[in-house]
Amino acid sequence: MHIAFAASEGVPFSKTGGLADVVGALPRALAALGHQVSVFLPRYKQTKLVDPATVVRSITIPFDDKYRFASVVTIGSQSGVKFYFVEYPQYFDRDGLYGTPTGDYPDNAERFALFSRAVLEATKILGVPQVFHCHDWQSALVPVLLRTIYAEDPAFKDVGTVFTIHNIGYQGLFPPEVLPLLMLPWDLFTMSKMEFFGQVNFLKGALVYADYVTTVSKKYSQEIQTSEYGFGLEGVLRARASTVTGILNGVDYDEWSPQTDKFIAAKYSLQDLSGKALCKKDLLAAFGVANADLKLPVIGIVSRFAAQKGFDLISQIMDRLAREEMIVVALGTGDKPYEDMFVRLNKQFPNKIAVKIAYDNALAHKIEAGADMFLMPSKYEPCGLNQIYSLKYGTVPVVRATGGLDDTIDPWDPRTGRGTGFKFTEYNGESLLLTIKQALQASRDQTSWQTLMRNGMSKDFSWNASAREYGKIYERVKQMRGAGQPATEKVLV
Repeated sequence: MHIAFAASEGVPFSKTGGLADVVGALPRALAALGHQVSVFLPRYKQTKLVDPATVVRSITIPFDDKYRFASVVTIGSQSGVKFYFVEYPQYFDRDGLYGTPTGDYPDNAERFALFSRAVLEATKILGVPQVFHCHDWQSALVPVLLRTIYAEDPAFKDVGTVFTIHNIGYQGLFPPEVLPLLMLPWDLFTMSKMEFFGQVNFLKGALVYADYVTTVSKKYSQEIQTSEYGFGLEGVLRARASTVTGILNGVDYDEWSPQTDKFIAAKYSLQDLSGKALCKKDLLAAFGVANADLKLPVIGIVSRFAAQKGFDLISQIMDRLAREEMIVVALGTGDKPYEDMFVRLNKQFPNKIAVKIAYDNALAHKIEAGADMFLMPSKYEPCGLNQIYSLKYGTVPVVRATGGLDDTIDPWDPRTGRGTGFKFTEYNGESLLLTIKQALQASRDQTSWQTLMRNGMSKDFSWNASAREYGKIYERVKQMRGAGQPATEKVLV
């Protein structure tokens, strides 16, 4: 089957978060299963291409004020996947993908409307797929356009759409005047379509018009249908419940494995764990922890420092946690109060709390390999990847039971020797602290702790299984469209 991905970022070309990892890895896994896969991305300033070739010289994109003319370049195929890049320097040749440190670009609606239209027009020349697979609000107009402006276009008569929500907290909200500017019909501005509390909601448009909606873990697909996690769109999703499903993200073990990792001090494996002690020593040296007692358990954190990631809970307990027999190493950037908290604690407990306020891929690998535990107490977590990396590195996850964290971590039971980590349910600091103390207590019995480590290391969360699940969804959508039975439903919030 021919599937065309439309997304705003994808490794190794552009990245701000986990979406890019998915768009970099899932198409390769689908191609390995025999599918024909094309990926469409914007060409940003950070997109480095070797010998790009122009394949569509000019695409006319109508706007209310004037026409804009985009082009499409390619670098050919990589791992069986064709990559195409939409070029429009006025919109995409900027330092940031979506905005500056002060906020989003004010013309994001125009930027990603142009991208979505360019993708549709380009496929008429490069090959119309059987299914468009779109990701997050930046490509949400693809299913909207297909069922409105392009509804009578014979090129797309039987084409289906799958839309994946990576984080429902980001929806693409714009003032109503954006509809005529983008040459979209005013009848989209209704409760049953794209209107959302007086604004135009791109994500809602995709949820209404896509044939199938997926998200990145089974638990998250259930959570976003509740008022606690739905960010106002739970009613739309409940109305579409029969065509909403969760497929867990996979991970790239070519990059994240202690047997092959080029960033760590020593390689190790499920059969031979001895290299992990050297990785621990190297990690503590990298963080400048002097005279460290290597017998102390090390708790690793690699994260955006934000309340969504549970840092409000961490801030409640850190002064008490610092008095436990352990060491914390934290890597990340984010909200200034949490950055300041770690800097303060590092000064107060220099050999117990270490921090690097930065994004550093090599150091992230060192934490996964050198820490004994990995902390992810997220308020919500659509999938999460670090806890899966941690399992492979024998670094025991301590997580909150939400979204993909709940789906991927089984609670440790020392009586049976089963389980892969520790998790808590109630979102409060006391539950978090109690769970960390349980993990610290368990680590004192090194025999059972190594059983726990090996349980995690033996888990397989590679993309193969997830790609097969997506293949089933594409087949279902193709059959729906071929039978003239689109899955879209009109819904009310």
